[in-house]
Parts: sequence; C-alpha cells; structure tokens
Amino acid sequence: MTGRQTSQWQPVCNRTSLLAGQFIEFSLAGAGSGVTKSADTLPQRGFVFLDGTTPRAYLNQCPHTGIELNWMPGRFMDTDNLFIQCSTHGALFKPGDGECIAGPCQGDALTTLDVRENGEMLEVRLPE
Repeated sequence: MTGRQTSQWQPVCNRTSLLAGQFIEFSLAGAGSGVTKSADTLPQRGFVFLDGTTPRAYLNQCPHTGIELNWMPGRFMDTDNLFIQCSTHGALFKPGDGECIAGPCQGDALTTLDVRENGEMLEVRLPE
C-alpha cells in the first residue's frame, strides 16, 4: 500500500433532504491542516447543494481571504440566483466548478469536496 489510499468520507445529509435551491452547511470532522486559512480555532466548514440534479460540495471558504462565503445560514447565491457569492467582497463563483468569474479572486476557485451517495446518504471526502 502506498501513500494515503483510503481517505475518510463523512456523511453530511440524507439525499432526499437536499432540495433544488437549498444549501446544507456542515462542519468537517478531522479535516487536515492544509485547508485552514482562517482562524485556526474555528472548525472547517463546507456546504452541499444540487447543481441541476448533481450534488456538489465546497469548502465554505473564499479563496481571497479565507472567510466564509455566506451572509446568512444557507444563503450562498447572488440576487439573480445564478452564482455563489462571497458576502464580504462580492466575488462570484460558478456553481458547477467553483471558478471565480468576478471579484478580487478572479481566476481562483473554491475548494471542491468529492461527493458520493452511500445508500440514501450524501457523503463528502475529507480534505487531507
């Protein structure tokens, strides 16, 4: 066996509870040290949502300053409901791949978390 072949998966929600237009936030249990850019004492957070019918998940962290993106619990989209928006600097991110298309981190991207369905549960792979 070489390297880390087995990454940890964490359940985040029941697949049927994730509805179109809804974002579910979660804390990452035991996330690796490489993902914390903001206050080291706070738990690393993520969010999951449906992009069409495909579940997607990202770290809840703006690549510009490392702060959380949402301005209220579960509120991540811009006023036109087209892009994920950073509440602090207004950066806009494409929901499908997390690419920043406008704002101070243009050209950067959100950190993607792998998502899988395990029975009726959605799980994310913990970052290393």
